[in-house]
Amino acid sequence: MSSLGELVAGVAHEINNPVNFINGNISHAETYVRDLLEMLQLYQKVYPEPPPEVEELAEEIELDYLIEDLPKLVSSMKEGVSRICQILLSLRNFSRQDRGNMSQVNVHDCLDSTLLILQHRLKDTAPHGGIQIIKEYGNLPEIYCYPGQLNQVFINLLGNAIDAIEESRTAMPDAQTKPQIRIRTEKLNANRVVIRIADNGIGMNEEVRSQLFDAFFTTKPMGKGTGLGLSICHQIITQKHRGSLQCQSEPGKGTEFIIELPMGTGERS
Repeated sequence: MSSLGELVAGVAHEINNPVNFINGNISHAETYVRDLLEMLQLYQKVYPEPPPEVEELAEEIELDYLIEDLPKLVSSMKEGVSRICQILLSLRNFSRQDRGNMSQVNVHDCLDSTLLILQHRLKDTAPHGGIQIIKEYGNLPEIYCYPGQLNQVFINLLGNAIDAIEESRTAMPDAQTKPQIRIRTEKLNANRVVIRIADNGIGMNEEVRSQLFDAFFTTKPMGKGTGLGLSICHQIITQKHRGSLQCQSEPGKGTEFIIELPMGTGERS
């Protein structure tokens, strides 16, 4: 997880400089395009009958369409650069590394950054379509935690939710239910917050659920999982953060993980 954080931070840093250059200049380009089009339209008004070679070139390049479409094109580029800037911010949030001390962070930023990392597994892919993410974020204060380790928990739980949905698709390829992951957060009381991550995947029986946090226990085929992910998540939440991690599930009805975390540095479960 540390190596992943360092990789993400390095990629974000390398992309950041050219994106900032583009972002700083695109507003000027937008102004230049607008001024040039105004000048062109003024020429057309003053000289309504241009020479044949000018008229021929105007037809060749579809000048009327160009005048209409160019501002839209620049506007789309501006929106695209803005989106890249938002993604880079999320990547930097995800890549924050623990320095041995707890930090005060926004849980929703951590969740959004993790979803960004997993986006390639959530987007629409034939023949099933993508996984819908439903966010029901409550009004949470910032909490003290180890951000990198909390990101590790989120990426593991969300990754398992995606696996469960994909397994359900394989077992029931004709099912009409839209695959979903629901993330709900709320302030539980004056001292604690709760984060719920629920999927409508294949679910599990009580025998499997009761062993879920045991080291090396896994239901995945050989080479697909070590059985350490959920065990480590449980240790991070209960030992490092003095919170709790529970799982509720039924076969065919999906799975919900419930994380409770203290808001301060000194509270114990």
